[in-house]
Amino acid sequence: MKPDDELCLCFHITWRKVINFIRVHNVSKPSQLHECGGAGTGCGWCRKQLTKLTAEIQQCPPTSDTIEEWLADRSPNKELYAEGRQKYRESLPQ
Repeated sequence: MKPDDELCLCFHITWRKVINFIRVHNVSKPSQLHECGGAGTGCGWCRKQLTKLTAEIQQCPPTSDTIEEWLADRSPNKELYAEGRQKYRESLPQ
């Protein structure tokens, strides 16, 4: 994925925005990311990625100049991510 691709598809929040929010606000728990435009509060599909990002950024934070390279090694394929979300949403109770 690219930094400007959407991580939270419900609220159209990009990977870059979430990564920078975690870095700037020193987020230690994924639940704090609801303050980042509501990330993780919609269908719930992105929560697993938010948890993973929070932990990885605390271990090895990217700099503003290295976000694209850092993310390339850690993010899923854009199309597979969107397909996975669609299947996830179809499995939710109506």
